[in-house]
Amino acid sequence: MFGGFVRIADHAVWDRGFPVKYLLVREDEGGEEKYWGRCASVEGMFVDKVPPKREVLTLRGCTPTGSLRDALSPAAESTGLLGDVCVEVWDEQQPLQWWTLVDSVVLAHQPNRSDPALVDVVVGAGVEEEHAWDHTLPVSPQFKLFAGTTTVVASPAGDCAGVDGLFVSRGALPSSPLHLIGCEAAESLLAVLRRPHKWDRDWVQLWALDRHGEVMYRHNVSLRIGKTRPSVLGGVLVDITLADGGDDRPPLLARPVWETWYRGAPTTRNQWAPFSAQGRSEWLDLTAARMGGRRPDRSGGTHHLDGKFVTDVPGLHCAMAEALVGPGGYFGREWNAFKDCLGGGFGVAPPFTLIWHDANVARRALADAVSDPDEGLSYFEDIVRLLKRCGVTVVLQ
Repeated sequence: MFGGFVRIADHAVWDRGFPVKYLLVREDEGGEEKYWGRCASVEGMFVDKVPPKREVLTLRGCTPTGSLRDALSPAAESTGLLGDVCVEVWDEQQPLQWWTLVDSVVLAHQPNRSDPALVDVVVGAGVEEEHAWDHTLPVSPQFKLFAGTTTVVASPAGDCAGVDGLFVSRGALPSSPLHLIGCEAAESLLAVLRRPHKWDRDWVQLWALDRHGEVMYRHNVSLRIGKTRPSVLGGVLVDITLADGGDDRPPLLARPVWETWYRGAPTTRNQWAPFSAQGRSEWLDLTAARMGGRRPDRSGGTHHLDGKFVTDVPGLHCAMAEALVGPGGYFGREWNAFKDCLGGGFGVAPPFTLIWHDANVARRALADAVSDPDEGLSYFEDIVRLLKRCGVTVVLQ
């Protein structure tokens, strides 16, 4: 396989006055990763998502809980702001389709005509369709609502009988190109560049390297070439424009996080601390990208968590990973992933002792981040409970 560092090192350095920052890699039919080229830089890697257009939808026959119930309180008590809401369409056993209602706000609500015990809720939101669903519903669909996102706290917000305005065709958002600067193409990529229409229906990976030549991040992108030209860096290099850089690129605020990691994987604690909650989430993405598969665990001993900067959910997971596996290490990005890591295969497994210093910082900061409205636990309390249930001795200081 191409993933070993020795093979990467073969292509991470060239005899020019600027470094290699990206490798192009493509997986063949047998699953083996093949070298396709290297580049000095990429423009367009960091792009803020274009927000979806605003729409008006009606949640029919709802039994609201959590933040939706709170948003339906009298106007003097609530602003009606819901934030992002995930709508899942279930059959009798599992979710089949899901959408995100972005920046949702309650516009109006009234008792349902068929059953006054239920409520119809009119919301304004942008609609993001996670996949190109065929909009075919199961025989007895159930619509389940969750407030929040996977990077913050997703909590149940109720059930409803249907969502008027959800199942409509929406035009695709305009694509944003990706510019590969100063590329030295291997023969496989040169063959694509020589084609008259420069079109390939497959995918290529961009591997972002730090200054030591280690892989920081892998980004999948469609190999649909819009334009090539002699590189602005001169020589035999070329600049390649990919027509669509993909809709899962890191946001602009990730750039300074990447710059920190470009100097090399973190070796000291709390380098993530100066960043916002979103920046810390991007930091966690880089720790996940460095995971090379499951590894042996060690148990026992005492770990110390520096809680001075745990002021949000991503910060909690940054500090937790540093306490358990060291700076730059991965130990989950949210509750479910953290639970998986505690199950073993990520370097540390219970039983062990965790001393959480300055725990009151997280207790206060996450007091309103309620992971389960029915139980009323904050995210901090839920994490502590999870640790104890998994066999960890937690000492809060």
